[in-house]
Amino acid sequence: MMIMRDVAIAKSEFLPDQKAVTKVQDYQEDEELFRYCRLPQIVKYVECFTGPNIMAMHTMLINKPPDAGKKTSRHPMHQDLHYFPFRPADKIVCAWTAMERIDRSNGCLVVLPGTHESSLKQHDYPEWEGGVNALYHGVRDYDPSLPRVHLVMEKGDTVFFHPLLIHGSGMNRTPGFRKAISCHYASSDCEYIDVKGTSQENIEKEVAQIARRRHGVESEVSLKDIWQFRAKLVQGVRTNL
Repeated sequence: MMIMRDVAIAKSEFLPDQKAVTKVQDYQEDEELFRYCRLPQIVKYVECFTGPNIMAMHTMLINKPPDAGKKTSRHPMHQDLHYFPFRPADKIVCAWTAMERIDRSNGCLVVLPGTHESSLKQHDYPEWEGGVNALYHGVRDYDPSLPRVHLVMEKGDTVFFHPLLIHGSGMNRTPGFRKAISCHYASSDCEYIDVKGTSQENIEKEVAQIARRRHGVESEVSLKDIWQFRAKLVQGVRTNL
């Protein structure tokens, strides 16, 4: 699993501990956590988007920490498809479940309705004064005046959304941690694409560099390689992914 720490908190502590952890990614090999991805209550809706052959592509436990005063607990407005080298987008869906009450005070999801019908935008790191967490890319030239919807959710509430939907989250202004769990699913009939020469080339370079550093891989690593390694069958047959 990949443990991600908040940039502001991690730099302020001599020994980074659980108070700095903002996300746990790639929990697909943890039997208990992966139970979430196979819950019938979740899968029955996922299948409406993906069809019967379902892969868990991206698993994430979110532990948004109290903001350290640098506003780094925010997540910039982005599209999840920016990170994914597989298509079609309409065969990909995220299930995002609140593990406690989530509202504007602790940094609920913020979405731009209708943007799932748009195209993939260019993403960069936003130029925030307090710094930005690793891999927290945002839509370039995002217009903050666009109408937004804040998703207030109770414990156990789940939202399903398209990978082109522009969304993010505000900072956590409470003393507690804001917890949620999610999984991005895709039809195993989706196909990988080559992102070289596209707006996704920058994320491929960054993720490949992280993978080489973490796993000591010296050979060339592509975004496709990384996602094939992460992917795990949920239901049906594993075909392309």
